Amino acid sequence: MASSKKINRIGIITGGGDCPGLNAVIRGVTKPAQDYGMNVFGILDGFEGLVEGKAKELNNQDVSGILAVGGTILGSSNKGDPFHWPIEINGKIEIVDKSQGALKNYQAWGLDAIIAIGGDGTMHICNKLSKMGMNVIGVPKTIDNDLEATDMTFGHDSAVYVVSMALDRLHTTASSHHRVMVVEVMGRYAGWIALNGGLSGGADIILIPEIPFSWDKIYKKIHERQLMGKRFSLICVAEGAKPVDGEMVIKGTDRKRTDPVRLGGIAELVAANIEKHTKRETRVTVLGHLQRGGSPTPFDRILATKFGAFAIELAAEKKFGRMVALKGSEVKNVKIEDAISRQKLVQANNQAVRTARAIGISFGE
Repeated sequence: MASSKKINRIGIITGGGDCPGLNAVIRGVTKPAQDYGMNVFGILDGFEGLVEGKAKELNNQDVSGILAVGGTILGSSNKGDPFHWPIEINGKIEIVDKSQGALKNYQAWGLDAIIAIGGDGTMHICNKLSKMGMNVIGVPKTIDNDLEATDMTFGHDSAVYVVSMALDRLHTTASSHHRVMVVEVMGRYAGWIALNGGLSGGADIILIPEIPFSWDKIYKKIHERQLMGKRFSLICVAEGAKPVDGEMVIKGTDRKRTDPVRLGGIAELVAANIEKHTKRETRVTVLGHLQRGGSPTPFDRILATKFGAFAIELAAEKKFGRMVALKGSEVKNVKIEDAISRQKLVQANNQAVRTARAIGISFGE
């Protein structure tokens, strides 16, 4: 039987990496909360704040004017998993479980529920916290757009816009100098940013993790363009892309993170091989965290605001263990455990992939 206790105190947390639209969600939660008679408690620096006891009250004045501001006024961290907490012992990093500390602060603050904004990793943490007795509602955020349960995550459209604008600018310098330009974008396991950014920015070759590429096919595409009088090429490559029978290019590892692998360097490898085998002058641009920064696009502002306002509705209705999700043009809700059951990856028959192939874009197959 559901508890009759009124929901009075809501915590809000921004987990994982930052992205445009986080502040719009915070605003979307805080403004309507007063209509339900709820107080909002902002937990600082992601799940680190939940473990270490860092938080502050939020009111309408705190969220005024933040709709278009990138990042998060609460701070964030992708190293604060309570179930994978790094501590230094005798000069070495050890991983311990701090989830009981997180639960203790949740209870000490008198929270009735937490609205957690984040991607796949955050939703996995939410699912575990829910099983510990916390009332949790998830809001899907990731520039990678790799959560299967929602048609779109906010932050993705803003990241694609950055990639598109970068390719537009590189197009003119590539054509002027008759060069091959290789642009490396984020996308560890899912290639949605490279696919959508490359499609909107006019890339000639798109390389994504889900479609291993052949070096010879890349060289062939560049050669074919040269025979057509096109003396430049644009390549958009996801950081997790890899050749057939090859591996992802790993930049380093960080044990403090739940996923310790740090990717980076595939664009340099692609450029080096192109120069060696085609004798074409090639340059590299790595967009990196530019894709996470700056103001959200109008689409992301609207979606993030809808997500935040709907999350408060779910809290008022005591529908916990749920994640808000975009289904068509409407915001619905799904079980968090269902949301994390499968990662949303680019399929070979995806319409965007078929469209790209139809207009002559190569995936290096």
